[in-house]
Amino acid sequence: MHRAVRAVLWSVVVAAVGYLGLSLWAGWREVVAAVVQVGPWVLLGLLALSLANYLLRFVRWGRYLTLLDAPVPWRVNLDAYFAGFALTTSPGKLGETLRSVLLKPHGVPPAASLAAFFAERASDLLSILVLAAIGLWSYAPARPVVGFALAFVAVALLLVQWTALIAAVDRWALARAGQGARWAKLLSQLCEIVLHFRRCFSLPALSMGLGLGVVAWLAEGVGFWWLLAALGHPLDLSTAVFVYAFAMLIGGLSFLPGGLGSSEAVMIALLSLHGLPEASAVTATLICRLATLWFAVALGALFMLRVRK
Repeated sequence: MHRAVRAVLWSVVVAAVGYLGLSLWAGWREVVAAVVQVGPWVLLGLLALSLANYLLRFVRWGRYLTLLDAPVPWRVNLDAYFAGFALTTSPGKLGETLRSVLLKPHGVPPAASLAAFFAERASDLLSILVLAAIGLWSYAPARPVVGFALAFVAVALLLVQWTALIAAVDRWALARAGQGARWAKLLSQLCEIVLHFRRCFSLPALSMGLGLGVVAWLAEGVGFWWLLAALGHPLDLSTAVFVYAFAMLIGGLSFLPGGLGSSEAVMIALLSLHGLPEASAVTATLICRLATLWFAVALGALFMLRVRK
């Protein structure tokens, strides 16, 4: 966990330097003027839409734990869930598994909380793919990427439903774990997590997770659309949502901490492609990332302090 904290601190430093560099490249005065043009009320609205995203995903997380026979009182669960956001910029968001540590004293087995974590990641990826698919007609190069990601998720979900294969791998790993192979014990534990995970993807659970996920991420997409209008460079809603969702998809597939660098680069490139001046494209990207990713990290840090007390 200390490594995850260090990774987050490094990502904060890298992001600060990178965002400063982007502002200087696009023109510091132009970027500052664009931020002033947006105004405080729009900024507060963006934060409210991001908070709606987090709360909808929290509801989904609670449902997953209930499906896994590990319900938790909502206040305890809320503290653990939001505290996990403090480490969301760790590689692959694995720092968010802090929730497993925080919920274990409340009777939640690590296998259940880790399965809920991976179910969340899968649901988020599917939700982003749905939103990205809205604008595929406007940007042909995105189609192979979305198609590949969709195929990957589909194959993964089919494999985790193959109970006989999971059981065979588990037996093979247990036989070697008895001989002192540490990696085999970890593989057996992974099989247990996968068996829990698959319970989150029955048809009713999949519909619930995907429905809440699409609405949650759409809220931030609408915020991005609102931001572009406030900057004086409106795009139609479907295009704005596509730009946001595709940037998040590339950030996720890059496996960089929080998608740093990759999401920003894609967002700026797509906005420039749609006619936004460099200063406006950079400003929209920086405000969007501050109001979504870094707002989550800041909230997570506050909740982590609360949990530690």
